[in-house]
Amino acid sequence: MSWTDVAGWSASAAVLATFCMNTMIPLRVLAIISNVLFCLFGASAHIYPVLILHLILLPVNAMRLTQIWRLVQRTQAVQGDHDLLIKTLLPFMSRRSLNANDILVRKGDQADRMFYLMRGSMEIQELGKIIGPGSLIGEVGVFASNRTRMATVVCSTDCEVYELSASKAKELYYQNPAFGYAVLQIIISRLLENLNVPATPMQSIQRR
Repeated sequence: MSWTDVAGWSASAAVLATFCMNTMIPLRVLAIISNVLFCLFGASAHIYPVLILHLILLPVNAMRLTQIWRLVQRTQAVQGDHDLLIKTLLPFMSRRSLNANDILVRKGDQADRMFYLMRGSMEIQELGKIIGPGSLIGEVGVFASNRTRMATVVCSTDCEVYELSASKAKELYYQNPAFGYAVLQIIISRLLENLNVPATPMQSIQRR
């Protein structure tokens, strides 16, 4: 078997392997390998349509691989970086001032926006938990299927918040995978944190 045949069979095997890939990076890597092998095969066998096709596909696959790799890197950079998420959100948020004892959100209401607490402190009444500046509020309800508030949040002091509409939050989620990944992490962390909050005596009685 000549090296031309080896290149042709190897290129075909690489194409077959791409259809077995479940993730995009390995798929693109195998596609690039198959492009190189088909270029060698087409040039040596003087099959110019194959050569030209894969000369065109090679930079396309290389560009797509680079885009995917950069997207993964950006997503990993956002992981755990709460400040970076907030910097992404603030340009799309509007400022709002609240007085002590004002209700920010009420349990059962429609979740039509999410909030970032810039100044002051608030209480999540159902959990008996006090939150301070730097807290993201209401993101679970915005992304929940029923879009319903899960708790009542009351201002313990005069507060300053920034708010983002649900529609804009979802637009950012779909347009910016890094933002979506960061929000997903915060929601999961919040749910796990809430599960670990000790029950108050009243909550213990209700569970009985």
